[in-house]
Amino acid sequence: MSGRWTLLVAGLLLLLGVGWWVLSPEPGEVRQVRLLLGTTVEIVAVHPDGAQLNQAVAAAFDEIARIERLMDPARPNSDVARLSVAAKALVVSPETAEVIALGQALAERSSGAFDMSLGRLKALWGLDGEQPHLPAVAEITVALRGSGPGSLVMDGRTARKAAPALQHDLGGVAKGYAVDRAIALLRQHGVTSAAVNAGGDMYLLGQRQGRPWRIGIQHPRQPGTVLCAVDVSNRAVVTSGDYERFFEQNGQRYHHLFDPATGYPSGRCQSVTVIADTVAVADALATALFVLGPEKGLALLSAYPGAEALLVTADGALHRSVGWQEVVTKNGGSRKSS
Repeated sequence: MSGRWTLLVAGLLLLLGVGWWVLSPEPGEVRQVRLLLGTTVEIVAVHPDGAQLNQAVAAAFDEIARIERLMDPARPNSDVARLSVAAKALVVSPETAEVIALGQALAERSSGAFDMSLGRLKALWGLDGEQPHLPAVAEITVALRGSGPGSLVMDGRTARKAAPALQHDLGGVAKGYAVDRAIALLRQHGVTSAAVNAGGDMYLLGQRQGRPWRIGIQHPRQPGTVLCAVDVSNRAVVTSGDYERFFEQNGQRYHHLFDPATGYPSGRCQSVTVIADTVAVADALATALFVLGPEKGLALLSAYPGAEALLVTADGALHRSVGWQEVVTKNGGSRKSS
């Protein structure tokens, strides 16, 4: 979640009708953008009271910033940074404890495909910085030592690492959690129609102009092309893709979605889009499914009622969950931006 993630490419785009990429404002609508969570965060919201709407949007952004201060590993006083250097048990905030518990539950259900203990591995590859590189096998082995679902034990708000050298990174779920918190603040202020998008982690509240929000899913290999579109209301949509942060060496693409079993970028998928009730769950599931691939990934998805997914595998094939087709728009399909 550090500021070094500013080059992240969102895999989801708000669409207004076929071929449109810019939302035409409606009366009483506010659209604001800020750099938070290491990416571009956009809020589009509607409320008949302009003053109250501005207060609601400001409160939502403030809440995202607060969550970032708690969970950004690059901030020395954050819970995550303090946990990384802690040699003994550490009491964390209720919010951080909630995110860790959610992540640990999914780590166990996914047999470690989702892993919050890869901080050393991610630092080794350097994909969040300006000089990413291919590490040596021995370096990867050391970086993975002690990682896995059992690497962190929670007792209420007290976190205890299995090994002092482990570095945890909550980015795979914390960004989604921050969007969920922003939506909660908007609801508290009486907003019933809004979209919050944090670099591809998105929640669509209510409807827009009497219709569900239309979301275009980016084609992972054809920039500017929509793979398909979905109509969403009161749901979260998250896309994880190998085109977001990567470098190429000797014709091989090395991206930021690592397989915890190997320490190398997972090669099973190009992108995964998940629709779920909360952005935090969709965020973590998108990462886990990307690592697992379609067979094991869709089996994991069945443990989350109502969640749906679209996977684009390494060969470009599409794999859908049983209920995915119900959320795809009749006008979906590939279209280029105009």
